[in-house]
Amino acid sequence: MLNLFSFKQKAEQRRAEMYRALIHHEAKIGGELFGPVPKGNRREFFCLDEHTWVWHEEWKGADGKRHFMMTRYDVRPNGVVKSQGNSSYQSLSRDELRNFHRAVQMYGEQVLGEYDRMLAAA
Repeated sequence: MLNLFSFKQKAEQRRAEMYRALIHHEAKIGGELFGPVPKGNRREFFCLDEHTWVWHEEWKGADGKRHFMMTRYDVRPNGVVKSQGNSSYQSLSRDELRNFHRAVQMYGEQVLGEYDRMLAAA
C-alpha cells in the first residue's frame, strides 16, 4: 500500500533541497558580479526572499585567520535598511542605495541569463 504521508514528505524534502541548491547557485553567481573571487575566499550575494538580500564574504586575513562579514538588506516600503554582523538596522546612504539597486539589477540579469542557458541546453 502506498504511504501518501511518506510520499508527501519526500516531495517536500526534494523541493527544499532543490530550493537550497538554487539559492547556493544564485549566491555564487551574485558573488562574482563585481569580479572574480580570490582563491581561498568566498563571496555570495543572493535574494533570500522577496524582501531580503544577503551579501556574505569570507577571507583569510594577514594574521592567517578566517574572517567573515555578512550584510543583510531588508527592502521595506519606505526604503532599504541594512544590518552587518550583530549591529542594528540602519538606512542606506544615497550612494549605498544606488550601488545596491545596481547590484540587484545585475544579479537579475545574470541569474536569468544563466537559467535561460540551462533551459536552452536541456
